[in-house]
Amino acid sequence: MIRLSEKAVFVIEELEGHGFEAFAVGGCVRDLLMGIPAHDYDITTNATTDEIKAVFARFPTVDTGIKHGTVTVIIEKEPFEITTYRLETTYSDNRHPDTVIFTRRLEDDLSRRDFTVNSIAFNPESGYVDPFDGMADIEKRIIRCVGEPQKRFTEDALRILRALRFASRLDFTLEPRTAQAVHELKDSLLQVSAERIRKELSGILLGKAAPRILEEFSDVIAVILPELQPCIGFVQHNPHHIYDVY
Repeated sequence: MIRLSEKAVFVIEELEGHGFEAFAVGGCVRDLLMGIPAHDYDITTNATTDEIKAVFARFPTVDTGIKHGTVTVIIEKEPFEITTYRLETTYSDNRHPDTVIFTRRLEDDLSRRDFTVNSIAFNPESGYVDPFDGMADIEKRIIRCVGEPQKRFTEDALRILRALRFASRLDFTLEPRTAQAVHELKDSLLQVSAERIRKELSGILLGKAAPRILEEFSDVIAVILPELQPCIGFVQHNPHHIYDVY
């Protein structure tokens, strides 16, 4: 069993003490399972945003993404994003959901997430909820979309680069169907803002597996930054000098 921080446990226990479900979810669970320290904690719950704010009335809160069900609670200067279980509908702009539907089922919330390794929930008392076998994929060291890869990347094109960033940072490989969809849908990245692309690209370049990812997905990188192609060739043949490029 992983061990959450004392403050994360406090947040979960406060919600449960008021009759709600609550789980740590996403990157913090993934990283802790891999023995990587969690730098922030996301909490998912069946409480609504008004109920979350009522539970934590004595603490500062920020309406981080209130229309999407997210409230940030500040516990002794540390922020915790708490989000109501939700489903998402179509993505007309390939980036943001047209409609968010709140739900009372944790499994619904996990089903709308990007990759299986990010779709694991954990509660200190009840343990893990892992309907998409994310823990097995961590063991296999693969990045796999939740559900149909084409659908996941069509919903949000930035997930293409997120897949490469996770693979680079964690030294994972992309599951074949996920990799195929990345190659096939790479041109949809042209619809993503330069700011968001820059952040993901930085993470790819600074990952431990950057040379391999740049080689395997050079066609994808060429879509967003064709000027980088000479650098990619340099890194492929000189992997220990990647910081000379970045």
